[in-house]
Amino acid sequence: MKVFSNPVGSGNLWFDNLTTAQGTPVAYDPQARAFVPMPPFCVNRDIIGCNWIAPEQGAFCRSCAMTALAPDPNIFNAMPNWAETEAAKRWVLDNLGRWHWFRPEDPGTRPVFHMLAEGLTPVAMGHANGVVTISVAEADPVVRATRRQALDEPYRTMVGHMRHEIAHMLWWRLSLREDFLDAFREMFGDERADYPAALEHHYHKGPPEDWRLFYLTSYASAHPHEDWAETAAHLLHLTDITDSLVSAGLTSPEVPRQGWDPYSEPDTAMLINVAASLAIRVNHVNRSMGLSDLYPFVLSETAQRKLAFVHDWLRRGAQGL
Repeated sequence: MKVFSNPVGSGNLWFDNLTTAQGTPVAYDPQARAFVPMPPFCVNRDIIGCNWIAPEQGAFCRSCAMTALAPDPNIFNAMPNWAETEAAKRWVLDNLGRWHWFRPEDPGTRPVFHMLAEGLTPVAMGHANGVVTISVAEADPVVRATRRQALDEPYRTMVGHMRHEIAHMLWWRLSLREDFLDAFREMFGDERADYPAALEHHYHKGPPEDWRLFYLTSYASAHPHEDWAETAAHLLHLTDITDSLVSAGLTSPEVPRQGWDPYSEPDTAMLINVAASLAIRVNHVNRSMGLSDLYPFVLSETAQRKLAFVHDWLRRGAQGL
């Protein structure tokens, strides 16, 4: 994520800012990729702290307009959890916008989001026919940590959930292209394999012993659909880690040049090499504070080939190139 200029004074702004350090209200324009100091602001600004501009007064911003179902405000913590979930959505949509996904120049279908709070029954997150369902309860750090431990996952965040579930939607869009499906099946396997049976086997029997040689995560081994979603999410992780570090003024010998833009880099091997080197350094810094590794994953040769496949399609797929 970029570090942004203050439109009304000195200093920088960060992606989630609602005001400058001096208290001037600002909003993010996702088309210009810059902050502006004037309305119209998103109608959700006062409700959940949305900091994007709207097309007109009293309207939703581009991101909030994609939410067709909002959580029941009568459920405990639904509103603050929804606010954090929408913030994660805005972050990931802006990431994908760097490759033109879901912007005005993208001729394809946009995702529709169902943001659901959990009452007595947990919400199953997932994607179906362009609809992304998200449990806002996982914005609660206790809920998220409990499920991360129960599922033996080294990484689980709202940004991560958004990247994974939107990745399923991206596959759905790309699958309309015959050339994509043939290439996908050669790289990931046949997604027509019984999905419920595959997940049942994964949760009861666990991943294969050698899963680390072929997959980024154990969950990716469950089915080609999950392998794609995990790989696409990790491509977004790695690209955004790199972009955020470079934008913050940090560097390493692997960064090819000053002003290098990871989202414009066509060479996946170069991108992954820089991302991995930076992630290792930040992992080391995190350990100095007793924190978990920023990126606790190993990139096998097979996983890197899959990342290159996803990188190619995400960079060109939004505009049908």
